[in-house]
Amino acid sequence: MPDLIARVCRHADAHHAPEVPFETGIEGFTLVRCRAPTAMEAMVYSPLLCVVLQGRKESCLGEARVSFGRGESLIVSLGVPSVSRVTEASREAPYVALALLLDMGLVRNLYDEAGEAEIADEQARAIASGAADAPLVDAMGRLFDLLGRPLEQRVLLPLLRREIHFRALLARHGGMLRRLARRDSHASRIARALSHIRRDFAAPLKVAQLAAAAGMSPSSFHAHFKALTATTPLQYQKDLRLLEARRRLIGSGQPVSAVAFEVGYESATQFSREYARKFGAPPRADRAQPGRPSV
Repeated sequence: MPDLIARVCRHADAHHAPEVPFETGIEGFTLVRCRAPTAMEAMVYSPLLCVVLQGRKESCLGEARVSFGRGESLIVSLGVPSVSRVTEASREAPYVALALLLDMGLVRNLYDEAGEAEIADEQARAIASGAADAPLVDAMGRLFDLLGRPLEQRVLLPLLRREIHFRALLARHGGMLRRLARRDSHASRIARALSHIRRDFAAPLKVAQLAAAAGMSPSSFHAHFKALTATTPLQYQKDLRLLEARRRLIGSGQPVSAVAFEVGYESATQFSREYARKFGAPPRADRAQPGRPSV
């Protein structure tokens, strides 16, 4: 692992990588080299596998807090709003991690091929961490070694993606992936509801209709939704709206009220109040100024 850490850091230096996830050129594959702890940052996770080579990070989903560090992996099975921060990093020993977006279609195909995985689902959560076994770390290292090698990528990349997805599926903390791979499980039905909310996050939320589409009673839908996401459907939608609003404010000079209405708020006052509660500052603090480059 020390050799892989050194190679990742050299790559980051050569490409002047920022202290945030850095696109490698392989679709869905990013690296992070962070030389100091960071503040909490809100985001919407996509399904991914992250292997930490050095340092430590924590993510919070609702009231659940997950900490993961050197030699561990994080599996995010659902697209969920979260806040996270790097907790252990320095110039001498930076936080170093490799992450790959997960293709849930590939996960399901592999599950069908492998049959019922004989692994307990005691950690069946949307965000879960655990030990990264040597074959998984090795596979992620081999994926990193494909950078700048287009011929090898054409031949080996599909095989490596398949291997990494398979190892994530069988990981002890990959219980939620296994539940989602079962096509008519409660988890897969909630996942479809999450996709619907993400697609139409600005529209009024009709929980009863979502529950009916999932084949559940409203109370059962609410219970399963909260068990998987650590939040409620309304709070999930609110988080999506606020995160999208922040992205638009930082990247443009639009008036705050216009952004509020675009993401589904009927009251700019309510929007400003909820925005400040979530991000610790009013929306005008994040609004891009005319003539100032967006970030």
